[in-house]
Amino acid sequence: MNWTQLLSGKRLGMEEYAERKHERTDFQRDYDRLIFSSPFRRLQNKTQVFPLPGSIFVHNRLTHSLEVSCVGRSLGNNVAKGLMRKYADVNAGFTEIGSIVSAACLAHDIGNPPFGHSGERAISAYFMEGNGEKLMDKVIREGGRWEDFVRFEGNANTMRLLTHQFVGRRRGGFALTYCTLASIVKYPYPSTLSPNGKFGFFQTEESTYRQIASELGIEDRGGRYARYPLVYLVEAADDICYQIMDIEDAHKLRILTEEETKELLLGFFEGGQRDHILDVMRLVNDANEQIAYLRSSIVGSLVDECSRVFLEQEENILEGLFTGSLIKGIKEPVRSAYEACSSVAYRKIYCAREVLDIELAGYHIFSQLIDILTEAVMNPEHSYSRLLLQHIPGQYDIHAPSIYGKIQCILDYISGMTDVYALDLYRKVTGLSLPAV
Repeated sequence: MNWTQLLSGKRLGMEEYAERKHERTDFQRDYDRLIFSSPFRRLQNKTQVFPLPGSIFVHNRLTHSLEVSCVGRSLGNNVAKGLMRKYADVNAGFTEIGSIVSAACLAHDIGNPPFGHSGERAISAYFMEGNGEKLMDKVIREGGRWEDFVRFEGNANTMRLLTHQFVGRRRGGFALTYCTLASIVKYPYPSTLSPNGKFGFFQTEESTYRQIASELGIEDRGGRYARYPLVYLVEAADDICYQIMDIEDAHKLRILTEEETKELLLGFFEGGQRDHILDVMRLVNDANEQIAYLRSSIVGSLVDECSRVFLEQEENILEGLFTGSLIKGIKEPVRSAYEACSSVAYRKIYCAREVLDIELAGYHIFSQLIDILTEAVMNPEHSYSRLLLQHIPGQYDIHAPSIYGKIQCILDYISGMTDVYALDLYRKVTGLSLPAV
């Protein structure tokens, strides 16, 4: 891969339009287009890890995405400076890398269903071991890809949401640049070639990704593509944010004590740097303020480390030889401290009762909604189905000709819901909630 071809401003669905001059760059327009969109706004009512807040405000998908975008911009700007020094004679648009990564980070979770990652698992479970299993033979017989459902993946759903032409909508979906779209696809292969259950695009979007890869010069290795280089920066920004912010949220919710939290976060520093951090912390007495300062210092250190790894591995990345993530290449003591945070997060946060309660509720709500809505779209002539299908907005193709398409229509609708909307619809269709008379 080469940077001149990789940093293209071409837009999906608008390839035939002549380039127009704007005060904003193409990639800044991507950012603005995303932040003003309805799917992005809906992230404010989607769970990140912990249940949506009562008296204590913790991260939701919206605040997480905004923070990842800020960190991604810093990573992109750092890398751009390094590349401009290395390729001083190459006019490849390196100054735009920060904007590209920032926009991609903003959109990286936009396709995730309600109730956090438990929503993905609940959808997969419905088709793998629930009532949805009975549809497998019909989908396969029609040529549909069953693995898309039993391995349902928020990353692939993001690609669909951003690129698919929904009913009445314009070609190219959000009409984002090829660069921004390629930067979102962490797993550039279909579900049938996935080594670990993760994949980057559904059967319906495979040709779209093939088109993007061809334009940007991303190597096709028999259906499994090399990763687009800027994906590593988007992934690193996400790795940095969710790990550190989850620790901070756990402290606010009293899952971790003040002492535990400070000890974990101070582990990122040693020697004179640690002494300086402690001196600054003594200037204030508020524990939340001290932890916020630690968090900001850690994010800065991780951004510098991940930028260094990218620039050191840049040639391997362009050759498609680099494996793993940037966060795995960071040096001590930052690496050990990050691993300690990961261990504590797994043991004390992701298995916390509040998190498990959301997962249990998500499984039940999703299985019921998918069951009822799928039955309705398969049998639209039934009286109850006609009533139920009126709930589904017109942009979703309930009249899709294939079973695969009908299922995908339902998953488009459900994955676009907020936690509150999904719960409200569940109560209505199950008769647990009635309108006031």
